[in-house]
Amino acid sequence: MKLDVNVLRYLSKDDFRVLTSVEMGQKNHEIVPMQLIDSISGLKHGGAYKCIKILLRHKLVHHDNCKYEGYRLTNMGYDFLAIKTMCIRGHIAAVGRQIGVG
Repeated sequence: MKLDVNVLRYLSKDDFRVLTSVEMGQKNHEIVPMQLIDSISGLKHGGAYKCIKILLRHKLVHHDNCKYEGYRLTNMGYDFLAIKTMCIRGHIAAVGRQIGVG
């Protein structure tokens, strides 16, 4: 799947908070249950559920229902977290159209 950085512009702080909480939950779980995501993110009144729906729409997390219902981070989700971290640190200023030129 192609990396679409236009999605990065429209993700809110809460979306990245939920994405980070899924990553933190994957330290101990292969599939992170929704209750753990909700408690790690600390959002109120079902805010994590709303953010998970947005992240699922953009394919940043994947819903699994094998042993129990939960979510895991996709490769694109890891890429978005890495790009956001590099932007915060100041390593990336802008993203252009061409890759590998200049």
